[in-house]
Amino acid sequence: MKKIQMVDLKSQYDKIAAVVNTSIQEVLDTNTYINGPQVHQFQKSLEEYLNVKHVIPCANGTDALQIAMMGLDLKPGDEVITADFTFAATVEVIALLQLTPVLVDVDVHNMNISIEGIKKAITPRTKAIVPVHLFGRAANMEAIMAVAKEHNLYVIEDNAQAIGANCKFSDGTKKKAGTIGHVGSTSFFPSKNLGCYGDGGAIFTNDDALAHKLRGIVNHGMYERYHHDVVGVNSRLDSIQAAVLNAKLPLLDEYSKARQDAARKYSKAFEGHKNIIAPNICDICDCHVFHQYTLRIIDADRNGLMQHLLDKGIPCAIYYPIPLHSQKAYLDSRYKEEDFPVTNQLVKEVLSLPMHTELDEQQIKFITDSVLEFLK
Repeated sequence: MKKIQMVDLKSQYDKIAAVVNTSIQEVLDTNTYINGPQVHQFQKSLEEYLNVKHVIPCANGTDALQIAMMGLDLKPGDEVITADFTFAATVEVIALLQLTPVLVDVDVHNMNISIEGIKKAITPRTKAIVPVHLFGRAANMEAIMAVAKEHNLYVIEDNAQAIGANCKFSDGTKKKAGTIGHVGSTSFFPSKNLGCYGDGGAIFTNDDALAHKLRGIVNHGMYERYHHDVVGVNSRLDSIQAAVLNAKLPLLDEYSKARQDAARKYSKAFEGHKNIIAPNICDICDCHVFHQYTLRIIDADRNGLMQHLLDKGIPCAIYYPIPLHSQKAYLDSRYKEEDFPVTNQLVKEVLSLPMHTELDEQQIKFITDSVLEFLK
């Protein structure tokens, strides 16, 4: 059996090496390392894939979130609501811009931000909501947009983990995660579902005026060289990373299907087990693209299971072991432990198994057998 990887980028690359290498060589041959043709091609291709008017490439996913907030003219002290159970980058940029993070609990069924939590957290100072499409599962954007409209709030989607996922609305329509709020962001970190071979990110919006402002912000506030019209940053997607993404974007739906197929096999093996709550996935699932495949281990030794898997050469991880409200950087007297019952429960239960496009039947069986061996 091939060695199991948490994310097998080498095997993925081997299948597309010729296309990737040719795409990168075009950059080397033309010496267009910054803002070259590959970047423009990727921007247009991603706009078409997402069915969004504007994609603004940038240097990484954290920058994408920060720049999205800068473009909305939020002021120091404005409150921004986001989920307690997520990676720190989401709240990090709120704090960096001297905005006030307001952390709320998540839904126990999907681990995405709680709609009731959002409603309870709104105050006269609230200006925006940042839903995170966690682990690849689309958040309930229809409900979030309804709350935002009622209270005149911006919605900034953190789509770093769910590019390609669909959000389904009650009228039957579907839209890609990241394209529904006023602005969305994503990351192209190598391990993401659509990853480059370094850092990269992008911002999405259907608002023409906002898109114009964001394009200035990513390039030192310039629209014309040495004319700085807005306060900006230096955050550009370099051409070599765009070349990699151009090779991979046409395969994104295929990659999503491979992840969903692996998730179905995992969940089938764990079906009905008293100590395992596995992700739900239906036969026509397109709202979850499984950036991570995350179990909840209940009434059993989660940490012991993790060590058991590691001892057998199976990589696994806990995303995330410490809630944001308990992190030293974001401690706040406003937060009470009783406000976060689900998050506090999840950090004790979650365990993510290997998930990538190259998992094969033999590997999945070995992983699932090993989990079940421990949880007898």
